[in-house]
Amino acid sequence: MSCPLCTEDGGALVWRGARLRVIRANEAGFPAFYRVVWNAHVAEFSDLSPAERAHCMDAVAVVEQTLREHLAPAKINLAALGNMVPHLHWHVIARFGWDSHFPAPVWAAALRERDSAQEDALCARLPALDAQVRQALAQWAA
Repeated sequence: MSCPLCTEDGGALVWRGARLRVIRANEAGFPAFYRVVWNAHVAEFSDLSPAERAHCMDAVAVVEQTLREHLAPAKINLAALGNMVPHLHWHVIARFGWDSHFPAPVWAAALRERDSAQEDALCARLPALDAQVRQALAQWAA
């Protein structure tokens, strides 16, 4: 069985370290949707050693904090489902009151139409945001 997170990055690569990488996912309606992906193929968080679990969650926290500082979202959602792709990855999703699903999960039914003006404004900020995420992770990993 082929694992898509073993054969490709899984989105726009923002940063890669020895044990994990951070990508920005292409999820329609949710421009600030990031994933922290463990590089080696493991299915569950408990497959990692205690030190690896700490490393992984520290990276999730760095991404979350950077999104909070630079976007001031209404909420950050964190999730590690792996039902569709059983390769350990954490979703780190900046949520806004204007998004089509808020306050419901991004995987629920939309509650309203998408706000293309708000999405476009956020998309314009993504290159700078990716640079900030990269810088924060580089400092953390140093």
